[in-house]
Amino acid sequence: MAALVVVALILSMLGRSSATWCICKEGLGDGALQKTLDYACGAGADCTFIHTNGACYNPNTVRAHCNYAVNSFFQKKGQAQGTCDFSGTASVTASDPSQVSMWPSINGQVPLM
Repeated sequence: MAALVVVALILSMLGRSSATWCICKEGLGDGALQKTLDYACGAGADCTFIHTNGACYNPNTVRAHCNYAVNSFFQKKGQAQGTCDFSGTASVTASDPSQVSMWPSINGQVPLM
């Protein structure tokens, strides 16, 4: 029984250390970022936090909002393969991209209000 508890504890720690996020690729213009942002928000991402006065509205840039939207979509889809591509405009990263608010991640964290 004790061995089972130890294994469960190790597995839970491993899950938290391997968080992944989806972000918009560097080098894209605002038009491409906005198109990706619009698609992600329309396809199921929870974009309420990047609306005016939302917890993740700032920084108020197309890139920051695009990053939030594609990551929200990616997390809602359980990080399934292909859910962080957006026609080649996004990619997966293991580095936490958050600057101001806490983004959803593999360990189930959600943005703070």
